[in-house]
Amino acid sequence: MASNADETAIEKANWHWRNSMRPVRFFSYDARAALPVFALLFYFRIHMVVITLVILLFFHYLEKKGLTFPAALRSMRVWILGNKRPGHTSLKYRRMIDYG
Repeated sequence: MASNADETAIEKANWHWRNSMRPVRFFSYDARAALPVFALLFYFRIHMVVITLVILLFFHYLEKKGLTFPAALRSMRVWILGNKRPGHTSLKYRRMIDYG
């Protein structure tokens, strides 16, 4: 019979698989928010500081609403196009054919 320490060691060995699909984070933000921060390091101007702060505030707002960046893009698409969208255009629907 395996001891509790052995079971914990086996479980710790498999932790990397459990965390493999977690979103990449830059401090408390999505990693996509780090791009303007890195741009700010190389091009430090007042308008770049403002753009970076606006983008970080936007990502903070998304986090507070419980949305990831891809989910926010999908919800914006639904807001613009509406909830009812067919999977195919009307040209791709197959028509009924009577061979009799």
